[in-house]
Amino acid sequence: MDMPTTQRGRELLSGSQRFARKPGWLARITAPGFGKILDRIDAALTSGAIYGVLPDGTRRVLGGRAPGFECEVQLRSWNALVRLASNGSVGWYQAWEAGEWWSPDPVPLFALFMQHAGRLGDTARAKGPFRHALKLAHLINRNTHEGAQKNISAHYDLGNDFYQAWLDATMSYSSALELRDDGLEPAQRRKWDALASRINDAPKVLEIGCGWGALAAQLASRGASVTAISLSDEQLTWARDHHDVAVDFRKQDYRDTAGQYDAIVSVEMVEALGREYWPTFMDCVARNLKPGGRAAIQYISMRDDLFEDYAKSADFIQAYIFPGGLLIRTSEFRQLAEQRGLSWRDQKDFGLDYADTLKVWRHNFDAAQAEGRLPQGFDDGFCDLWRYYLQYCEGGFRGGGIDVHQVTLVKQGEDK
Repeated sequence: MDMPTTQRGRELLSGSQRFARKPGWLARITAPGFGKILDRIDAALTSGAIYGVLPDGTRRVLGGRAPGFECEVQLRSWNALVRLASNGSVGWYQAWEAGEWWSPDPVPLFALFMQHAGRLGDTARAKGPFRHALKLAHLINRNTHEGAQKNISAHYDLGNDFYQAWLDATMSYSSALELRDDGLEPAQRRKWDALASRINDAPKVLEIGCGWGALAAQLASRGASVTAISLSDEQLTWARDHHDVAVDFRKQDYRDTAGQYDAIVSVEMVEALGREYWPTFMDCVARNLKPGGRAAIQYISMRDDLFEDYAKSADFIQAYIFPGGLLIRTSEFRQLAEQRGLSWRDQKDFGLDYADTLKVWRHNFDAAQAEGRLPQGFDDGFCDLWRYYLQYCEGGFRGGGIDVHQVTLVKQGEDK
């Protein structure tokens, strides 16, 4: 099912307007002096460098003390620093959108900011009334039953033709594993094999958040009876039309599942839930697994020491890309699992693989746009937003503040 050819992506763009804050007199009063902001960034960078051109044409180097990520930034308006100091990453994107700063490659800038997030403190975070306003706007996107349907549709129902233009042929929209010279698709299949190994090729499997169905179809081709759930109409249509193996694809909220399965798989779904629903997700896993059953979970985390400050507000991704989402705090997520009799085993971290995956996606997206292969209805503003999103996330993984993991949860009982 293709989407209409006008105003596509409007749900994300219009939904983000509640996060919009123009740099007015209050922001100028509450933000420190421009030079002071630059001094704080300079002092925080123990490695790497920002080579900056200021609005008056002067040049300044921030950092430069040790090798690391290096980037060029042209600051075209002091308003960009006002937005950064008051609204954090949301304001920094709005400054980019307004043409108030520019870089030939912002990925190393995002990596630098993430790598030094602890030392930067609140220099690049929303603060004061702006932080509270962002948090309030984010709360409107809570993942209630109704809210989850709306949030999922806003992102994943942009259209199968849109995602098909820049994902690999399997339509996998999650981190590949061990990206090599053989390309993205084989690396996605390595990820599936790793997940299948974690559940020991179980005979009866539930997939929570099945995307376009490639993993479910792969498990079914290996002999499993698979039930795969999603809230995205577009994804489910694709999955049913493109996989010729027997999979029970269902439009269903994870909270409404009731069954007994030998195994559960879930790939990068839990980040969409929000912190208040993490216990509900773990209840779902514990409820639906047979004793001794295994769950293979792939999830994205925020570094533990950065999490609380991150969770106090809303960042660019929550405002513009994944409404209602929140990255996982591994220590808290693990505790919730163990409280429900789910032992945490064999955690594998592979954040740089995600950075490489995002880089491939961006190059594919750029090529699709340049060659006119993106479907009609996505204007230049949306395409610029999408490219910025892919760059922002790549920088976050390269900077080490966010990571991706696979873990096996085993329900108490006879180990399978």
